[in-house]
Amino acid sequence: MKLRAYLVDDEPLALERLRRLLEHSARVEVIGSTTTPEEAVAALTADPPDVCFLDIQMPRLNGFDVLAKLPRQPLVIFTTAYDQYALKAFGVNSVDYLLKPIDPESLERSLKKVETLRDSGRLAQSDLQALLQQLTDSLREARPEYLERIASRLGDRLWFLDLDRVSHFYAEDKLTYAVSEGKAYCVGHSIAELEKKLDPKRFFRIHRSTVVNFAWIKEVTSLPGGALNIRLKDDKNTDLTVARDRARDFKMRAGC
Repeated sequence: MKLRAYLVDDEPLALERLRRLLEHSARVEVIGSTTTPEEAVAALTADPPDVCFLDIQMPRLNGFDVLAKLPRQPLVIFTTAYDQYALKAFGVNSVDYLLKPIDPESLERSLKKVETLRDSGRLAQSDLQALLQQLTDSLREARPEYLERIASRLGDRLWFLDLDRVSHFYAEDKLTYAVSEGKAYCVGHSIAELEKKLDPKRFFRIHRSTVVNFAWIKEVTSLPGGALNIRLKDDKNTDLTVARDRARDFKMRAGC
């Protein structure tokens, strides 16, 4: 008997990739999905699934907030891009977790666990509520602070760039530049520092000297040897190269 699953993730590409992985497993019937936490609460209340794949970091309501609003708790597999949270706690009883980008082997492990738990019974509601509170406290204590804008010094003046308008960062001659609206602005962070300071849902380091904003990618093509070419949707149709050793992670993160 297939598991009935509902999927919640505020990233459409991640949601679509997870759906494809689950359909390929042939062990799951996806009964619905959403990118909106409030819609998830309504759907999960009206028709509780066997398992809910639930993103942790979402706008307005995080994954734990969604569960706290449900009158009946489904089995839950959390999905997250952040491994600094108390992930060991996610493996307790009816709660499991998957780190993004999700790989088929880890997904298979989680599905087996859910099937076992479905057949043997669920946690008592009081136990699950206590676990959710523990996880919520861990999330709030460890919430990372990512940059929302970045400064560039021009002489005696500082310009602040909105990261939504930054298509990519690149390093050249020991300096780092942010490219916004076709112009390059020198910034005071190395590429390695930016990789830690930028939200991994929005930015990805495609090369030792380049970080790209997912929102600015127009198309991706394969190159000989396993590398990838990215074309941006800026006025110049800028082409960037994803290094061969980063191509697999990039494709999983981008939902390719």
